[in-house]
Amino acid sequence: MSKNDKLKPETILAFDTYKDQHGAVVPPLYQNSLFTFDSWDDIDKAFDNKYENYIYSRLLNPTVKIAEDKIAAICGGEKAKLVSSGIAAVTSAILHCVKANDHIVTIKNIYGPTNTFISTYLKNKFNITSTFIDGRDVQNFANAIQGNTALIYLESPASLTYDLQDLKAVADLAKSKGIKTAIDNTYSSPIFQKPLDLGIDIEVHSVSKYIGGHSDVVAGVIVSSKSIMDSIIGNEHELLGAKMAPFEGWLVLRSLRTLPIRMKAHQDNGMKIASYLESHHKIEKVFYPGLKSFPQYDLAQRQMSGSSGLLSFELKTKEIAKIKTFVDSLKMFKLGVSWGGHDSLIYAPVISYLKELTPDQFEGFGINPSILRISVGLEHWEDLREDLQRVLALI
Repeated sequence: MSKNDKLKPETILAFDTYKDQHGAVVPPLYQNSLFTFDSWDDIDKAFDNKYENYIYSRLLNPTVKIAEDKIAAICGGEKAKLVSSGIAAVTSAILHCVKANDHIVTIKNIYGPTNTFISTYLKNKFNITSTFIDGRDVQNFANAIQGNTALIYLESPASLTYDLQDLKAVADLAKSKGIKTAIDNTYSSPIFQKPLDLGIDIEVHSVSKYIGGHSDVVAGVIVSSKSIMDSIIGNEHELLGAKMAPFEGWLVLRSLRTLPIRMKAHQDNGMKIASYLESHHKIEKVFYPGLKSFPQYDLAQRQMSGSSGLLSFELKTKEIAKIKTFVDSLKMFKLGVSWGGHDSLIYAPVISYLKELTPDQFEGFGINPSILRISVGLEHWEDLREDLQRVLALI
């Protein structure tokens, strides 16, 4: 199934074209490590294009490929590759674009491990330098480009504060300079934002979040043109080995069937909770692209079709004891990392960010200990609101 089928995302994800010999309504789980052949000539022919033939499940597996084809189609890409985690997708995409002594332009408030990979790992191993900018102004990207800049890496909306980058403008700038672009599009999912249609070269997702949606799988995906994906599959994917196991691929395929309706429910709940928090006298600020008060609301309306259920808010209190009381007293919002599942979660970024980032990097995010992140799940929004209302009365 390709982007030329002209089917709506809901149909692409719910309708399986796979023909099982027994008529099973759900494609089977091919829980096998290798595939056998009838003859020398058959396996010899398969190795002529080992990335398109079933030889070994580390490279290609029927269950995983069905999910990959669906994701590629809804992203508007030509090919996708599922991998073992979101950070595996991120690092594979970045490594594809750079070589020793290159330079990367990225934004300040990206996912913590991505920040570490770019600023520390690549610098120490390959002398790849980087410039971290405020991505809200396209001119900042232009100013940061150097003669050896090979990649502009984006995350829009960005972590915690959900600042946006103008994807089309950045893509146009990069193309004019012969620079590759990649984006972490996890926040929006392929349902609410189409970066490839706006000119971005490579799109990655933490499938553990909205695409997986059930808090039961850790995975990532890379989507791009066939030529870029063939290069990634033949190099970063095959040689670094971050493969997707068949069972996880089956779980992802299961999740894709309900992705559009789950995203609508997450957005509906997220908007109601964001609006409630914005109106509360004990909340200083709410960070959510769907609110009209969001500074980049107009840009969000142009390049996104939804705002998901992930948001942050800043408590007016600066007392750590009260902030801890707030977090520990919630019942509907479980305390944990990650987000995008059916269950509502809360997290205090200060807990891990000061362990992952330098104080200067933390300050560069534009956050403080009073900022909390919630992932609004699929529970009834009124129950979630009442939980928040009860606990806000305690601080």
